[in-house]
Amino acid sequence: QVQLVESGGGEVQPGESLTLICKSSGFTQDYYAIGWFRQAPGKEREGVSCISSRDGSTYYSDSVKGRFAISRDNTKSVIYLRMNDLKPEDTANYYCAADRFGPLITAQSMCAPGAQAEYDYWGQGTQVTVSP
Repeated sequence: QVQLVESGGGEVQPGESLTLICKSSGFTQDYYAIGWFRQAPGKEREGVSCISSRDGSTYYSDSVKGRFAISRDNTKSVIYLRMNDLKPEDTANYYCAADRFGPLITAQSMCAPGAQAEYDYWGQGTQVTVSP
């Protein structure tokens, strides 16, 4: 059974850090690109960070660049999203997703709004709340 399970969310104060974990099972993570997406109440889901399976290239949205870091450990079938200097506007439900994108698809394209429909697998999400 294919599964993506997110964990690591919680409630923190501005400036603090969290590390989200996406644990995959039921498929070979090595061959899949992974994206982290988030959705805040009343807003559309947006791509936060994506990592390619082909060369490990990464993409970050402008709103998190320099603060978030995505990494993957295929031996453990996990993807991490380290989030530093969290801000109230980072409050959202965070999802990971997996897809076998073709070799010409860049990490930036994987995070584009139009790419979300292409992802084969999605997790259930983990809530991140940043408040004073």
